[in-house]
Amino acid sequence: MRIVCIGGGPAGLYFGLLMKKLHPAHQITVVERNKPYDTFGWGVVFSDATMAAMRVWDPETATEIEDAFNHWDDIEVWFKGTRQRTSGHGFVGIGRKALLNILQRRCEALGVELVFERDVESDLDFPDADLIIASDGINSRIRNRYAEAFQPDLVVRPNRYIWLGTKKLYDAFTFDFRKTEHGWFQAHIYKFDAHTSTFIIETTEEAYQAHGLGELDQDGSIAFCEKLFSEVLDGAPLMTNARHLRGSAWLNFNRLICGKWSHFNGRSHVVLMGDAAHTAHFAIGSGTKLAIDDAIELARQFNEIGHGVETIPSVLSVYEEIRRVDVARIQNAARNAMEWFEVVGRRYADSLEPEQFMYSMLTRSQRISHENLRLRDRAWLEGYERWFARRAGLPVETNGRVTPPMFTPYRLRDVTLPNRIVVSPMAMYSATDGVLGDFHLVHLGARAMGGAGLVFAEMTCVSPDARITPGCLGLWDDGQIEGWKRFVDFVHANTGAKVACQLGHAGRKGATKRAWEGIDQPLEEDGWPLISASALPYLKHSQVPKAMDRADMDRVVADFVAATRRAAAAGVDWLELHAAHGYLLSSFLSPLTNRRTDDYGGSHAARARFPLEVFRAIRAVWPAERPISVRLSCHDWTEGGNTPEDAAIFATMFKEAGADLIDCSSGQVWKEERPVYGRLFQTPFSDKIRNEVGIPTIAVGAISEADHANSIIAAGRADLCAIARPHLADPAWSLHEAAKIGLKTVPWPKQYASAKGQYEANLERASAQ
Repeated sequence: MRIVCIGGGPAGLYFGLLMKKLHPAHQITVVERNKPYDTFGWGVVFSDATMAAMRVWDPETATEIEDAFNHWDDIEVWFKGTRQRTSGHGFVGIGRKALLNILQRRCEALGVELVFERDVESDLDFPDADLIIASDGINSRIRNRYAEAFQPDLVVRPNRYIWLGTKKLYDAFTFDFRKTEHGWFQAHIYKFDAHTSTFIIETTEEAYQAHGLGELDQDGSIAFCEKLFSEVLDGAPLMTNARHLRGSAWLNFNRLICGKWSHFNGRSHVVLMGDAAHTAHFAIGSGTKLAIDDAIELARQFNEIGHGVETIPSVLSVYEEIRRVDVARIQNAARNAMEWFEVVGRRYADSLEPEQFMYSMLTRSQRISHENLRLRDRAWLEGYERWFARRAGLPVETNGRVTPPMFTPYRLRDVTLPNRIVVSPMAMYSATDGVLGDFHLVHLGARAMGGAGLVFAEMTCVSPDARITPGCLGLWDDGQIEGWKRFVDFVHANTGAKVACQLGHAGRKGATKRAWEGIDQPLEEDGWPLISASALPYLKHSQVPKAMDRADMDRVVADFVAATRRAAAAGVDWLELHAAHGYLLSSFLSPLTNRRTDDYGGSHAARARFPLEVFRAIRAVWPAERPISVRLSCHDWTEGGNTPEDAAIFATMFKEAGADLIDCSSGQVWKEERPVYGRLFQTPFSDKIRNEVGIPTIAVGAISEADHANSIIAAGRADLCAIARPHLADPAWSLHEAAKIGLKTVPWPKQYASAKGQYEANLERASAQ
């Protein structure tokens, strides 16, 4: 094949040398616009997995790169006058110039043609090429030429950064956070050769503008940064190798995702690679890793499918399918880390204590978990667990296993939960006339005995016409109090758990069949009239609700107040107002479902007016010593709907009205929603509201193991974790998760004590095999 790699970065060079090594008959050319053995940039970071793959595919290159590597295990954080250090993280760094020079020499040795100082305008400049590798970077001319085919999605991120270097050497990957009168700046620092360290400085657009950095030349910017980071620099100067850039050299990071990676231009197959196809933020150092991994996978597919021109379409199809999954995973982690640094000042740095700030930073990508930190640096993590446990009011021994965050107590008003695990309100649709009966007693009682700290019943409806289905729970009648009291008394008598009641009104999503009969499908008979913020059906064939008038509002407020009094009379410990998931109160909050033009529609304040009226009314009659939380849909996942920014506005309003906690869910407001699922995908909403609004939160969604819950709570991303489906599958989820992480101090019900030791012993035997 005739192969041309446009762009002499890591992707193009490494692919070129691999293909020449695998099949020397290929005619391969790498075209680079810079001079021979000349490049820009400071150090780059590799992962152990990428290096392991390079050792397999070309040991000669890997050996030379490893000889030039600088390896370090420690991360050190400078913050608020403290210096904290943890070990076991295993980074390797190399100078970008050194890396490219190694790859260039290897290409030459194998017979790859290197063409320098040629600025390629178009892939059509190579009409005889069978395969063109567009590895020409983030501003790829080749990708832009075929934008309709490649479907690039390029987002300019808000933070500014400047990429500098220094001759001061650091023995740890060092982060330094400094506050100025206009905001926070942070430095990402690591040594990459025997003489030099990378020194990336980042800040918000607001701080950048307020300090006038855009008006300075590079020397002015360097002087500013040297003064700001004088302590960590200890007199060493900063250097730039970006004199080719005009102005101050402060940049914005560009996040790139492409819908398609290959295209046939009529003569040649063109495929994107490296930064031309995708970018990953420097916060987790993955750009070079992704480029090398691209090169390896494309070469692997040619080796497996065949090195002929006829195999190119099949190879490119499989290459994209495989790489897209790994790139999405890395980009998701990089996005989390990037967003952490973008909001670090207002969300974390101002409010978190240094110990929790350090933990939050280490787990910013959500890929490094609590137990992963234990593997990396047990001493550091156990020290942090002791700090967290003391703050929760537990006595802490110097030696021995300390209680991990999820099993520490939590107090809100006069209610103290024995741990941070919540059984989510999950619709069972198994009530008759709204009564909490034997099914609920067994179902919910089992989960309380299973070790959860707070047990929610499903959404409890405040009137018959507030139900989702005929099988929903209710508190619209005094006769329903007894079932609740029986449940509450059982839990209090047999467990340390507390009981929560979530009051709600189905609104436009009411009068439907039970889930197993047809979820969201309207009842064919025995339905009831619906009300909502606006006369919009949930499904096209759903009943059209009445847009509420003032008389309807007065009735609904009275229903919520009466149900609240009944919950209090039953001895419920905790009340929650359901204002999420497209139900009645949620329909007022979302612009998708609230099309009103009166005082209850339009602005945030207007849309929240009625939900806040309901909240204030129930807060007034709910016992002052007991907490009330509010469940919000923090993202509608639909264009034109509420976003996390809107949710933070509403959370602030409920906080000011007296809410004690926000239960942070998302979606189910608009049927055509397109959620972005993933590991702990809703936790960022909780993180934002807790740390920007300053109110406790519950995190929900895809939390399925102790490691997840411990990571979330330890980092301060939530105060409590709500577990749904895992609790359906395992009533004793909390007890079992404690055993799985080796925590034997969590008590089991005395009736089950004999099973505790056997369960723990079985786990120990299984792990030893």
